[in-house]
Amino acid sequence: MANAPVQRMSQLMAKTLRDDPADAEVLSHKLLVRAGYVRRTAAGIWSWLPLGKKVLANIERVVREEMDAIGAQEVLLPALLPREPYDATGRWDEYGQELFRLKDRKGGDYLLGPTHEEIFTLLVKDQCTSYKDMPVILYQIQHKYRDEARPRAGILRGREFLMKDSYSFDLADEGLAESYALHRKAYQRIFDRLGLDYRICAATAGAMGGSKSEEFLAPAEAGEDIFADCPNCDFAANTEAISYELKPADATDVPAAEDIPTPDTPTIDTLAAQLGVPASATLKNLLVKVDGEIVAIGVPGDREVDMGKVEAHFAPAAVELVTEADFIARPDLVRGYVGPQGLDKVTYIADPRVAPGTAWITGANKADTHAKNVVAGRDFEVDEYVDVVVVEEGDPCPRCGTGLKLDRAIEIGHIFQLGRKYADALKLDVLGQNGKPVRVTMGSYGIGVSRAVAALAEQTADDKGLCWPKEVAPADVHVVAAGKALQTELALDVSQKLAAAGVRVLVDDRAGVSPGVKFTDSELIGVPQILVAGRRAAEGIVELKDRRTGEREELTVEEAVTRLTA
Repeated sequence: MANAPVQRMSQLMAKTLRDDPADAEVLSHKLLVRAGYVRRTAAGIWSWLPLGKKVLANIERVVREEMDAIGAQEVLLPALLPREPYDATGRWDEYGQELFRLKDRKGGDYLLGPTHEEIFTLLVKDQCTSYKDMPVILYQIQHKYRDEARPRAGILRGREFLMKDSYSFDLADEGLAESYALHRKAYQRIFDRLGLDYRICAATAGAMGGSKSEEFLAPAEAGEDIFADCPNCDFAANTEAISYELKPADATDVPAAEDIPTPDTPTIDTLAAQLGVPASATLKNLLVKVDGEIVAIGVPGDREVDMGKVEAHFAPAAVELVTEADFIARPDLVRGYVGPQGLDKVTYIADPRVAPGTAWITGANKADTHAKNVVAGRDFEVDEYVDVVVVEEGDPCPRCGTGLKLDRAIEIGHIFQLGRKYADALKLDVLGQNGKPVRVTMGSYGIGVSRAVAALAEQTADDKGLCWPKEVAPADVHVVAAGKALQTELALDVSQKLAAAGVRVLVDDRAGVSPGVKFTDSELIGVPQILVAGRRAAEGIVELKDRRTGEREELTVEEAVTRLTA
């Protein structure tokens, strides 16, 4: 092994903190700042200090090794991008306010890249002209930019973040499926090596488009995604991607719809209480505006509408709730008493639970009045069925019917079968074997490199601080000199011996710092092994402590070097 340099804390630009940052909301934010890994530059913008940069670089190394292993080629594209390719695919507008847009001195439009499908497509269009150039997989590790409305949770949701994005280009759908499978397996190897606990979940494609999409989610309390996991089968999905089959009912014996007086019942709870029925027997109708046009959304009264699903369904159109002014402009829409029967000039979408033949109590479109025995498909028509309810713990698994379990998670990776969306928009063709043009099909695959740092911190930290897996830790061993000159001398000596054997060493040789502070900092910083030159230093005895398990043993310097280089 080559000699590894010893990093001395007396020279390290990293100040540990005893108290949590005032604006910190999640564990990773608190610990990464306190342990001297990152510092806030502005809202959602972070500087990486030496220890943090080492962790980041280790994750990059693992990603590169596994991407190279599947034959991917690394490139580096610009982050400052022209508008025209994004106009061609429609994403200049689709991204909305999350896109950083800017003009140069000549008035030309540019953006800071949130993702690079368009630019990779144009690169391949320029470089690949024949079927002989296919298939190809390209990747980069580069900063991305999204103007988050509420950047929060430290590096988990920033406006600038480091990402690995790769793209596959194939002649046929079968080739795309193979490239997708290669990435899926590579991602499993990457996250296994990083020491992350993760689930592979079905997901929505969103603005990316495509026919198939899966997320790699790391369970953590700080996660912004919620995923459903079936305890009986292998079904797992982001709740935004869960949908159920339409199951029509027999409404032959349901009487005709009938208005009933229901004064002072503008909410589902008040209605159910007055009529003595469960909320599930009622039909809730939420009104929204989609690019200014009113749309009604019908769901069972005991369920909430998942606005994320609604927005994803109508994307890139803007979705917002109706206002008091909208009700004034439409007196036929009675607040609190809207029903789907007889709605005029209003698109009606419904959850699959509002299937044809199901009967409901719902608004009668009159003040203080509801209607009962209102049957879907008989008394009103549904323009489109979309699963739009918030998934709840215990909902049946779409695959086997067992009650689902819900957990919060951090998205650490996302893979898409894009198909020809971008190739069509940018006319990416190559010459086929028969001499005719072939439209290329694409896949897109992302890993949140900087986000993986936070996910690891969330999953592995304990009540003392960070606790890195060896593969990503900023050092292999943290040598602590308890304080006296002899102890410091021994600590530096053992550090040099370890470094000569290729071990990455962080040594706390700070003068004037108490042993208690040094021990506390060693646990806060989270290197896997801690080696203390303490009370038995004069005998050449050091104490080796496993940061994760807390196990300790006393060893001679030679034994410690042998153990740590094995």
